[in-house]
Amino acid sequence: MAKLTLDDLRKLREEKRQALEIRETDNKTIQVIVGMGTSGIAAGAKRTLNQFMTCIEQYNLTSVSLRQTGSIGLDHAEPVVEVKMPGMPDIIYGRVDPEVAKLIVERHILGKELVNDHVFDRPAPDIVEG
Repeated sequence: MAKLTLDDLRKLREEKRQALEIRETDNKTIQVIVGMGTSGIAAGAKRTLNQFMTCIEQYNLTSVSLRQTGSIGLDHAEPVVEVKMPGMPDIIYGRVDPEVAKLIVERHILGKELVNDHVFDRPAPDIVEG
């Protein structure tokens, strides 16, 4: 195994600091919560989580916090992701592979439009205003 230089260690520290910062919730208005129960992990939730992390970094979305939780309760639709953001209803997306995760970032978070083919739960129409 090759020895790490001081510059290698500094780079690694910065990468890990950025990864931890994405998970912080303080002063962040948008939450992306990935279900990481055993069925979610078996269905590929780790790859989904990694794609969200990549997209958040790529688009420099400093207002987005990425978190994990246990089962969200829709095992038949794993991997499952909940998105909470101002001005939109809280949405639970199902069957979220890395490609769908990228769509959620681009359409839902950046474009404020639902990714309808993957919506598995949303508030009743009489709850959502206009």
